[in-house]
Amino acid sequence: MEHIVIVAYKPKPGKTNALKQLMKTHLPILRQEGLVTNRESIMMEAEDGTIVEVFEWLSDEAIQQAHKNPEVIKMWGQYAEACDYVPLNTLNEANAMFAGFKPLD
Repeated sequence: MEHIVIVAYKPKPGKTNALKQLMKTHLPILRQEGLVTNRESIMMEAEDGTIVEVFEWLSDEAIQQAHKNPEVIKMWGQYAEACDYVPLNTLNEANAMFAGFKPLD
């Protein structure tokens, strides 16, 4: 069964552009490896520069497979250099009834 996730990526100092470039390859790499559905992701930016992404894993098993996939592990290493993963509730927008974000191309 598919599994939709929401992830928040807080850029490390000076790494905003690098993170935005990584975001362009995130879903294509996961799709190439057969780990996500064909549903397009939604990417947005919080007021503090954190990038939020909503995307759909193919299954819980696909998530587990990602942790053993060399291409995904390589990509995650690049993410680790560019950002920290943060809980959604740390974003000011999460306190609003209708959380609003800036669309990210």
